[in-house]
Amino acid sequence: MYAVIETGGKQYRVAEGEKLKVEKLDAEVGATVNPRVLLVARDGEVHVGTPELGGAKVDLKVLRHGKRKKIIVFKYKAKKNYRRKKGHRQPFTEVLVEKISL
Repeated sequence: MYAVIETGGKQYRVAEGEKLKVEKLDAEVGATVNPRVLLVARDGEVHVGTPELGGAKVDLKVLRHGKRKKIIVFKYKAKKNYRRKKGHRQPFTEVLVEKISL
């Protein structure tokens, strides 16, 4: 059984017991969150929402918050001595898919 959920403006295909990193959620560590469920597939039958699937629920347990690996953004203009270097670390929330119900 798997589901497609939406959180943080992105969609993820999840299954029970799976860990994944999503965009930072405003929730405490140990809390349970319920994102929008777009699709649930079970035993060969697929249930698709328009756009959200009513009655379906996916429980995500917040494991930790953190920051991803640093990326370097470098702006450069030739012959003008213009250079800008900046780093960025995107915040994330690691969650565990506890239960998918239809």
